[in-house]
Amino acid sequence: MSIPEFAYKEKPKTLVLFDVDGTLTPARLTISPEVKETLQKLRQKVVIGFVGGSDLSKQLEQLGSDVLDQFDYAFSENGLTAYRLGKELASQSFIDWIGEEQYNKLAKFILQYLANIDLPKRRGTFLEFRNGMINVSPIGRNASTAERNEFEKFDKEHQVRAKFVEALKKEFPNLALTYSIGGQISFDVFPTGWDKTYCLRHVEKDGFEEIHFFGDKTAKGGNDYEIYVDDRTIGHSVTSPDDTVRILKELFDL
Repeated sequence: MSIPEFAYKEKPKTLVLFDVDGTLTPARLTISPEVKETLQKLRQKVVIGFVGGSDLSKQLEQLGSDVLDQFDYAFSENGLTAYRLGKELASQSFIDWIGEEQYNKLAKFILQYLANIDLPKRRGTFLEFRNGMINVSPIGRNASTAERNEFEKFDKEHQVRAKFVEALKKEFPNLALTYSIGGQISFDVFPTGWDKTYCLRHVEKDGFEEIHFFGDKTAKGGNDYEIYVDDRTIGHSVTSPDDTVRILKELFDL
């Protein structure tokens, strides 16, 4: 049986989900007219949604202020904040899960570790508190695009983020936390199971027969890995927004 709201589509039982950074947009930059146009065509054929680690305000900056009207599903913070056809669904909170005492210990360790590492540059917002997770950035989220690119090269050589994650795992072995490296400059920390697969619980009742996922950080340790390899999805690994468009055109005859 078709879902009434999606009955106008050619394939109302097919859902296509997209990561944001590196998949629909260049890292932290805005969506191109070509990608937008491709998604509009795709939406006539299938149900579409995006799932990213950032909060909704950052996704609005990247995907456009009309984003909730342009996608059937919108998942911020991996689906901890979720929208279906523009209407907000039930949400979860990281601070309620971890508690103030443990969060204080975690935050103190992160800030001390950040103070003790040598980096070529530091900007601002090193620890960002979100509804469903925290985001840790050694250079700081206020870095410019050029500074982000510079840090990404530095990180590839010196493994700053990977070493930081190992230090956290060693310090907090008793906390059921997942550390996920994504984008160019940061990593996310959230309760195990609150990765991008979390968004799939919001679509279960719609009974999709096929769920595709497109992401660029699909290798183990990347923030697209869990949903990319999940049995409920058909994973597509992409290298850029242009690559996403190319595969969509081939796959859905756009």
